[in-house]
Amino acid sequence: MREYLLTLCITAAVTYLLTGPVRKFAIVAGAMPEIRARDVHREPTPRLGGIAMFFGLCAGLLVADHLKNLNEVFAKSNEPRALLSGAALIWLIGVLDDKFEIDALIKLGGQMIAAGVMVMQGLTILWLPVPGVGLVALTPWQGTLLTVALVVITINAVNFVDGLDGLAAGMVCIAAAAFFMYAYRIWYGYGLEAAAPATLFAAVLMGMCLGFLPHNMHPARIFMGDSGSMLIGLVLAAGAISVTGQVDPDAMNLFSGSERATVHQTVPVYIPLLLPLTIIAVPAADLILAIVRRTWRGQSPFAADRGHLHHRLLEIGHSHSRAVLIMYFWSALIAFGALAYSVNSASLWIVLGIVALSAVGLVLLLLPRFTPRAPRWAESFVPPRYRRGRRGAAGPVPAALREESREPVAGEPVAGKPVAGDPRRTPVAAGVSGANGATALGARSRLDRRGAESSR
Repeated sequence: MREYLLTLCITAAVTYLLTGPVRKFAIVAGAMPEIRARDVHREPTPRLGGIAMFFGLCAGLLVADHLKNLNEVFAKSNEPRALLSGAALIWLIGVLDDKFEIDALIKLGGQMIAAGVMVMQGLTILWLPVPGVGLVALTPWQGTLLTVALVVITINAVNFVDGLDGLAAGMVCIAAAAFFMYAYRIWYGYGLEAAAPATLFAAVLMGMCLGFLPHNMHPARIFMGDSGSMLIGLVLAAGAISVTGQVDPDAMNLFSGSERATVHQTVPVYIPLLLPLTIIAVPAADLILAIVRRTWRGQSPFAADRGHLHHRLLEIGHSHSRAVLIMYFWSALIAFGALAYSVNSASLWIVLGIVALSAVGLVLLLLPRFTPRAPRWAESFVPPRYRRGRRGAAGPVPAALREESREPVAGEPVAGKPVAGDPRRTPVAAGVSGANGATALGARSRLDRRGAESSR
């Protein structure tokens, strides 16, 4: 465990330290696209954050290769090298897309090639444990097609959900944490060395996301871009493929006792079929809804719009930070719920806990304008927006606010409107761009979907 934690910390540190220089490089290289109608940020923000994440991945794998216990993963398995090869290819395609905006079909072809590179080096699904049937061996063609499909779906699901500051990195980090606990339990609890590569991949993935998140939280200073979202999607898929199609369930020695006991004991065997789906459950649901929505309108499934789940959370009144936290909550509930069920599938308390937390999540969705207030004794430790207002404690109203609130006098200049015969410059109203692209914004306005649709 200590070596996995060391690998995680090194990966996070390298990613964090490199993100600042990468941001400056992205600005110099011009990787700052104009704001599109479907974007929620208000100022151009540099991309190419995936460069720092890729070098964090390389650093994590390099450190793991020189550790005593983790070195056996590289000696006995070719999966880390397969992951690095596929990650380098998908990262290069993402960097080109962040700079030059390449076609969606070209990106899809690159994703399939990256998955094929991993298959050629041994990172593929060899068999599937099917409930009620047992272990089903796959032919090379079946394993290749299933592996490529899982990689492409996972990459695009993560790419689709990358629409708010810190959303994709946080959700993938939560999923990787749940996956790490599952894979580590298979490796350490059952003594299966075949689960060690998946455990390493999950630890490195957590480090990549944790190192990038401080720069990407709202308001984000840099975006990961396709170079980052496709990269972490591929690493997530590689871990799922490794633990699903490489670990032999028969080696767990679970098939003993009565039939009912065997069913409960073999739940860890079947969880690999479900856990990769629960990890990307929210992004995959968003992906499916986006494809249905666009094809229903007669558009291409790859056409961008503002109908994603995070956009809808903003439309019903949630703030940017709260929308991200709600998506975090549902991702953690699904991923860790499946993990808890794999540990003890016979416990009724786990099911009741998941139901209760689901009810809490629904309440949070229905309270978009609820603002939590800190108690009096904690007001000095929280931001002003969470403090309770005190009547009469605000003091006199500033003169600027009095001038702003009073009715204009006839013949007096009004903000944004010139006065006849007045040679002076027209006053600038709040919300109009100023020097260097800075904006003075008031309260957050609701997103206008009709305007976004008409601008496409």
